[in-house]
This record gives sequence, C-alpha cells and structure tokens, in this order.
Amino acid sequence: IMATTFLSKTLSASPTDNNKWTFSCWFKRTGFETQTLIYSNDGSTSNVTEVAISDAAKMVFQNKVGGSTTMNLTTNRLFRDTSAFYHVVAVFDSSNSTEADRQIIYINGVRETSFATNNPASLNEVSTINSGNVAKIGKGNTSEYFNGLMSYTAFVDGTAYDASYFGETNAATGIWKIKTSPSVTYGTNGFFLKMD
Repeated sequence: IMATTFLSKTLSASPTDNNKWTFSCWFKRTGFETQTLIYSNDGSTSNVTEVAISDAAKMVFQNKVGGSTTMNLTTNRLFRDTSAFYHVVAVFDSSNSTEADRQIIYINGVRETSFATNNPASLNEVSTINSGNVAKIGKGNTSEYFNGLMSYTAFVDGTAYDASYFGETNAATGIWKIKTSPSVTYGTNGFFLKMD
C-alpha cells in the first residue's frame, strides 16, 4: 500500500524520443481522496505530465506547460472499484499525423473512447515527463499520494505500444491478465518494476 510512499527516478534530459512514450501500470485503489497521482514528473505544478485519478474518480492524462494545460484526456469512466486491479496504458505519440492517436488511454486492454475532456496533444508537442525531470510513481508534486496497490509498472521511452504488449485475455476466463515479461524496447529512460 502506497498511502504516503512513492518511487522516483531522475530521467535523462536526452531521451530516446520525447515525442513518443508508453506507460503501463496495474493498480488497485484502497482509498479515496482528492486527485491522486499514478505517474507524474517533478518539474513543477506549472510544468507537469500526469496520469492520475481525479477527485471525481475519473482517469486524467494531461500535460501542463507554463501553467497552461496543453493536452488532456479525462475519461467518463469512473474508477471506484476497490475489489479488483485495473490495468492502464497511457500512450503519448505527438509525432503521429493522426490527432486522435497522439494521446491514448487503454483500460484493461480496451481503448477508451468516451471522454469528459478530449483535448489531444498538438503535433510534435514535448511532454515534460521525459525531459530530465524526476519521474514519480504514486505521487504528484504536492501530497497527491496514490492510496492503493501497484504492480508490473513500466515506462517505455521512444515507442508507442498498445495494451497487448503488457496484458492478454485469459482464454478460459475472458479476464484481462498480466504479461509478466513484456517484449518491448525500453529506450534510454525506460524501466520495468514488478513490484511483487
């Protein structure tokens, strides 16, 4: 349980590709607060990339530069189930010529298409999370700690992967399950944490 703890890593200021990355995490909520961060960077509250659960229990994937929100996907789906793990894959690919494919959220293997806010990244937008800042798992810049469990957390620098690289459907049960050894290229700033 990560109620007041978090993990951090200083990322290289020379990433494989700061226009393209993938974040994957299995998480289970055990408590409800105001906004709680799954993954963020330690630039500042004005310059930050975040994958978070809002105080309204919606998934938020956003980038802020100079205090302005430059991209934001906020789901209509609510994340209130404390009995099971969710799998989130957040994909940033601002060099993609298709606007809708520059910022993608997958939940339990399925791409989210219903959003309360749908403001994708601009062409060749640079995210703050992969540019020399301290990346944080389970905490924001303030005290927005994640309250719950996490496992099989990965960050891929330089490649936009879909959810099938990190999970698969169990043929017998139909349940989305973990791929314990993802076959991906992690790049300069990439990492993989089992967090057993």
